Amino acid sequence: MKSGIIAIHKPEGISSARVVSRVKKVLEAKKLGHTGTLDPFATGLLLCSVNKGTRISRFFLDGHKRYIARVCLGVETDTYDLTGKTVFTASKEMMNSLNNEDIEQVVNSFVGIQDQVPPAFSALKHKGQPLYKLARQGKKIQKPPRQIEFFDISIKQIEMPFVDMEVFCSSGTYIRSLAFDIGEKLGCGAHLSRLCRTQSSAFKLEDAIQLDVFEKLDKTAAEKRIICLSDCLEFMPGIVADKLIAKKIKFGQQLLAGELGLPLTKPDQSIRVIDNKNDLLAIIQLSENRQEYKYSCIFLS
Repeated sequence: MKSGIIAIHKPEGISSARVVSRVKKVLEAKKLGHTGTLDPFATGLLLCSVNKGTRISRFFLDGHKRYIARVCLGVETDTYDLTGKTVFTASKEMMNSLNNEDIEQVVNSFVGIQDQVPPAFSALKHKGQPLYKLARQGKKIQKPPRQIEFFDISIKQIEMPFVDMEVFCSSGTYIRSLAFDIGEKLGCGAHLSRLCRTQSSAFKLEDAIQLDVFEKLDKTAAEKRIICLSDCLEFMPGIVADKLIAKKIKFGQQLLAGELGLPLTKPDQSIRVIDNKNDLLAIIQLSENRQEYKYSCIFLS
């Protein structure tokens, strides 16, 4: 079975781990994971990594994301979403005082680079335990804020108490926290009541297959949905290796900067090396001394 990524359209009411389990069963794959969790109530694009595809997952975790979100104003929950317990409800007077111009101004104020505090109910871990498990035990752990960026937030509709918006953001961003912060800034409280991920890195929701449709495929047809490793990483600069370079990669030998014929890149820039059949041989990065390339991953053995 080839390795790569399958774009799955995750339905509502199922965990990302359960999606992975069901995809793995169809493919009868040895290894299968995903490149970024979606909460059970959320829908949309879930990238499932197959076999050696699990080794390139980290290159998608840092990718930009796009969501369609619905924020419910006037009700704050402990989880910042519709699954939590209500901890605050705004008065009718407060809600009546809100107008579209105020809402738009507050929402637009979040565009840009900022520090965001992750929610206590999240999959982040503390001493090996997911925060949401600790929070359910009454042990809420406050993680330090981390820098994220909202590249664009576009309001699609305001129909009180709901605000529908499209959010384009950096990795590591919590849309639940955005909903909470909007409620805080407006003074009325808020929570996330709907979420759909429509883009992750270069992958888009329209290219994904519905989970129930995928499960009806036979193994051969299901395997055809796997996007090969090289095509998954088209956003990376690449080079086609000759036989000599391929042999060096096979044995993990040193790759000198001058022998690849590449213009020098930044040391943190990943480069994919493929053969003439478009098979991914390795991912490399220029060393700090700029004299040689170091291996991030080797796929040729």
